[in-house]
Amino acid sequence: MAFCGKCGTQLKNKVKFCPGCGANVRLRSSAPVLAIQLHGETPEQRMASLSSLPALNDVEQRKVMAILAYFSILVLIPLFLARESRFARYHTNQGLILAVGEVVFAIAYGIVNWILNAISWRLGGSLSPVLGLTALVFLVFSIIGIVNAVQGRERELPVIGKIMVLK
Repeated sequence: MAFCGKCGTQLKNKVKFCPGCGANVRLRSSAPVLAIQLHGETPEQRMASLSSLPALNDVEQRKVMAILAYFSILVLIPLFLARESRFARYHTNQGLILAVGEVVFAIAYGIVNWILNAISWRLGGSLSPVLGLTALVFLVFSIIGIVNAVQGRERELPVIGKIMVLK
Protein backbone atom coordinates (compact mmCIF):
# COMPACT_ATOMS: atom_id res chain seq x y z
CA MET A 1 0.00 0.00 0.00
CA ALA A 2 1.55 3.32 -1.07
CA PHE A 3 0.74 6.88 -0.08
CA CYS A 4 1.38 10.21 -1.74
CA GLY A 5 4.48 11.90 -0.32
CA LYS A 6 2.84 15.32 -0.60
CA CYS A 7 -0.72 14.95 0.69
CA GLY A 8 -0.87 11.41 2.13
CA THR A 9 -3.62 10.09 -0.17
CA GLN A 10 -3.63 6.31 -0.61
CA LEU A 11 -2.41 5.38 -4.10
CA LYS A 12 -3.33 2.46 -6.33
CA ASN A 13 -0.61 0.35 -7.95
CA LYS A 14 1.33 1.82 -10.90
CA VAL A 15 -0.18 5.32 -10.61
CA LYS A 16 2.10 8.12 -11.83
CA PHE A 17 0.17 11.06 -10.39
CA CYS A 18 -1.69 11.44 -7.11
CA PRO A 19 -5.48 11.63 -7.53
CA GLY A 20 -5.70 13.92 -4.48
CA CYS A 21 -3.15 16.64 -5.27
CA GLY A 22 -1.80 15.81 -8.74
CA ALA A 23 1.80 15.40 -7.55
CA ASN A 24 4.19 13.14 -9.43
CA VAL A 25 4.34 10.11 -7.14
CA ARG A 26 7.54 8.73 -8.65
CA LEU A 27 9.46 11.75 -7.34
CA ARG A 28 8.16 11.45 -3.79
CA SER A 29 9.10 8.97 -1.10
CA SER A 30 6.16 7.25 0.55
CA ALA A 31 7.96 5.95 3.67
CA PRO A 32 7.72 9.04 5.92
CA VAL A 33 4.07 9.58 5.09
CA LEU A 34 3.29 5.91 5.70
CA ALA A 35 4.71 6.18 9.22
CA ILE A 36 2.64 9.26 9.88
CA GLN A 37 -0.46 7.77 8.24
CA LEU A 38 -0.59 5.10 10.94
CA HIS A 39 -1.42 7.74 13.55
CA GLY A 40 -4.82 8.42 11.97
CA GLU A 41 -4.26 12.12 11.28
CA THR A 42 -5.82 13.98 8.38
CA PRO A 43 -3.48 15.23 5.62
CA GLU A 44 -3.92 18.81 6.89
CA GLN A 45 -2.93 17.79 10.43
CA ARG A 46 0.10 15.91 9.10
CA MET A 47 1.28 18.88 7.07
CA ALA A 48 0.81 21.23 10.04
CA SER A 49 2.76 18.94 12.35
CA LEU A 50 5.54 18.46 9.79
CA SER A 51 5.89 22.19 9.16
CA SER A 52 6.34 22.86 12.88
CA LEU A 53 9.17 20.34 13.26
CA PRO A 54 12.52 21.86 14.22
CA ALA A 55 15.64 21.12 12.20
CA LEU A 56 16.76 17.54 12.79
CA ASN A 57 20.36 18.44 13.63
CA ASP A 58 19.09 21.02 16.14
CA VAL A 59 16.96 18.34 17.80
CA GLU A 60 19.78 15.79 17.99
CA GLN A 61 22.34 18.30 19.27
CA ARG A 62 20.09 19.88 21.91
CA LYS A 63 17.98 16.96 23.09
CA VAL A 64 19.81 16.75 26.44
CA MET A 65 19.28 20.47 27.02
CA ALA A 66 15.58 20.07 26.26
CA ILE A 67 15.33 17.20 28.75
CA LEU A 68 17.14 19.19 31.46
CA ALA A 69 14.53 21.92 31.11
CA TYR A 70 11.96 19.73 32.86
CA PHE A 71 14.02 19.19 36.03
CA SER A 72 12.95 22.25 38.04
CA ILE A 73 16.03 24.38 38.83
CA LEU A 74 18.06 22.69 36.07
CA VAL A 75 15.98 24.73 33.62
CA LEU A 76 18.65 27.40 34.13
CA ILE A 77 21.24 25.32 32.25
CA PRO A 78 19.46 25.35 28.86
CA LEU A 79 18.19 28.86 29.58
CA PHE A 80 21.76 30.18 29.49
CA LEU A 81 23.61 27.60 27.37
CA ALA A 82 21.18 26.83 24.54
CA ARG A 83 19.71 30.21 23.63
CA GLU A 84 20.36 29.81 19.90
CA SER A 85 18.52 26.50 19.59
CA ARG A 86 14.84 26.79 18.68
CA PHE A 87 14.13 23.27 19.95
CA ALA A 88 15.88 23.74 23.31
CA ARG A 89 14.36 27.21 23.73
CA TYR A 90 10.86 25.81 23.21
CA HIS A 91 11.34 23.15 25.88
CA THR A 92 13.12 25.63 28.15
CA ASN A 93 10.04 27.85 27.96
CA GLN A 94 7.79 24.92 28.88
CA GLY A 95 10.13 23.89 31.71
CA LEU A 96 10.43 27.46 33.01
CA ILE A 97 6.65 27.84 33.23
CA LEU A 98 6.50 24.47 34.97
CA ALA A 99 9.23 25.45 37.47
CA VAL A 100 7.53 28.77 38.25
CA GLY A 101 4.26 26.90 38.74
CA GLU A 102 5.98 24.50 41.13
CA VAL A 103 7.36 27.38 43.21
CA VAL A 104 3.99 29.15 43.31
CA PHE A 105 2.28 25.90 44.30
CA ALA A 106 4.87 25.20 47.03
CA ILE A 107 4.37 28.67 48.53
CA ALA A 108 0.57 28.39 48.38
CA TYR A 109 0.75 24.85 49.80
CA GLY A 110 2.87 26.07 52.72
CA ILE A 111 0.52 28.95 53.49
CA VAL A 112 -2.63 26.81 53.31
CA ASN A 113 -1.02 24.07 55.39
CA TRP A 114 0.12 26.63 58.01
CA ILE A 115 -3.39 28.15 58.23
CA LEU A 116 -5.05 24.74 58.51
CA ASN A 117 -2.62 23.68 61.23
CA ALA A 118 -3.27 26.95 63.09
CA ILE A 119 -7.00 26.21 63.06
CA SER A 120 -6.63 22.57 64.06
CA TRP A 121 -3.76 20.15 63.80
CA ARG A 122 -6.23 17.47 62.75
CA LEU A 123 -7.53 19.60 59.89
CA GLY A 124 -4.02 20.37 58.71
CA GLY A 125 -2.93 16.77 59.11
CA SER A 126 -5.89 15.38 57.20
CA LEU A 127 -5.77 17.79 54.24
CA SER A 128 -2.00 17.85 53.90
CA PRO A 129 -1.81 14.52 52.01
CA VAL A 130 -4.59 15.65 49.66
CA LEU A 131 -2.70 18.84 48.86
CA GLY A 132 0.47 16.81 48.48
CA LEU A 133 -1.16 14.54 45.91
CA THR A 134 -1.99 17.55 43.76
CA ALA A 135 1.75 18.14 43.48
CA LEU A 136 1.90 14.96 41.38
CA VAL A 137 0.42 16.98 38.52
CA PHE A 138 3.80 18.68 38.15
CA LEU A 139 5.52 15.30 37.98
CA VAL A 140 3.12 14.14 35.26
CA PHE A 141 3.68 17.36 33.27
CA SER A 142 7.45 16.90 33.58
CA ILE A 143 7.21 13.33 32.30
CA ILE A 144 5.09 14.46 29.35
CA GLY A 145 7.64 17.16 28.53
CA ILE A 146 10.58 14.77 28.80
CA VAL A 147 8.88 12.24 26.52
CA ASN A 148 8.20 15.00 23.96
CA ALA A 149 11.83 16.17 24.14
CA VAL A 150 13.20 12.64 23.75
CA GLN A 151 10.98 12.08 20.71
CA GLY A 152 12.07 15.40 19.20
CA ARG A 153 8.58 16.94 19.28
CA GLU A 154 7.48 20.43 20.20
CA ARG A 155 4.12 19.69 21.79
CA GLU A 156 2.52 21.91 24.38
CA LEU A 157 2.07 20.69 27.92
CA PRO A 158 -1.54 20.49 29.11
CA VAL A 159 -2.96 23.66 30.71
CA ILE A 160 0.32 25.63 30.75
CA GLY A 161 1.55 24.94 27.23
CA LYS A 162 0.24 28.11 25.60
CA ILE A 163 2.08 30.45 27.98
CA MET A 164 5.19 31.87 26.31
CA VAL A 165 7.87 33.79 28.21
CA LEU A 166 10.82 33.05 25.90
CA LYS A 167 10.77 34.02 22.25
